[in-house]
Amino acid sequence: MGRLIATRLAGALVVVASVIVVTFFLTRALPADPAVYFAGMGGTKEAIAAMRTKLGLDHGLLTQFAVYVRALAVGDLGKSLTTGHPVLDDLARRLPASIELTVSALILAAIVGLPAGIAASLRPNSWFDHLVRAIATLGVAIPTFFTGLMLLHLFYFDLGWAPAPLGRLSPFTAPPPHVTGFYLVDSVLAGDPQTFGAALGQIALPALTLSLFAVAPLARATRAAMLDVLSSDFVRTARAIPLGRARVLFVYAFGNALLPVLTTIGMVFSFLLGANVLVEKVFGWPGVGSYAIDALIAADYAPVQGFVLVMAVLYIALNLAIDIAVIVADPRAAGAG
Repeated sequence: MGRLIATRLAGALVVVASVIVVTFFLTRALPADPAVYFAGMGGTKEAIAAMRTKLGLDHGLLTQFAVYVRALAVGDLGKSLTTGHPVLDDLARRLPASIELTVSALILAAIVGLPAGIAASLRPNSWFDHLVRAIATLGVAIPTFFTGLMLLHLFYFDLGWAPAPLGRLSPFTAPPPHVTGFYLVDSVLAGDPQTFGAALGQIALPALTLSLFAVAPLARATRAAMLDVLSSDFVRTARAIPLGRARVLFVYAFGNALLPVLTTIGMVFSFLLGANVLVEKVFGWPGVGSYAIDALIAADYAPVQGFVLVMAVLYIALNLAIDIAVIVADPRAAGAG
């Protein structure tokens, strides 16, 4: 088990190194020229050349890459030209907003997807099973930005139930005292129900938009895992004893189906962290996704590279943690890996 964990750690380091190389050279392949962008619309050739020198773009790609790697070695992700702040500070300030949105969406998806998958597995090929699969497919097929726009139009413009899409809080509500960076949690810790209600209202629609996309894989994974377990000998034996239906279903069946479901939840969470980019733009959510999009439009290399690197590290760390947890919970998985 220890050897397997060490192997996966080494593999994770290789992936991170590959992400650093690929991201750096892909950003340099963008058609936009940051020197032209930041020199302004009326920038002269001399001004553009001076800006290129200031940005370090007058050196060869290998020299630029060496400078970038040396900076990374000391924890320096560079400085954003659009915000004027260090990229690490910008990401640290915005990452809690993205994680809070992703976790909220995942909780909503789990509340719907897991029971739906369990119910569908109890009636395979029934009308309910087909309905769950159809809804799950529809949730994946519709782009998240389109779902967000439709929900925004319905609940904000038509019904007036949702607040304006102005970020995590309205301009008239002060953020709670910073503890975790998650407004919902911090407002509860501060004993401030008014701020909690305001934060909950702002996050409801973007979280619902993301959760509709996440329900499909959770429902399908739960259904598949439960069907496999329900057909096993030990479940048939438990039913024949007989034990209570609820005990057989939730203790024996779902308990043994939980490992693949947890693996899917971890993968969905990792995917949602990157998939919420467009949702953040639609709802004016001040997360790392909208930050990266703004930087990409401006050909601001450092924030884009920092965003991709941080997302890659989070994705790798989360999946590595899931792999280790699965191996610890079920040592047979070590032999399978």
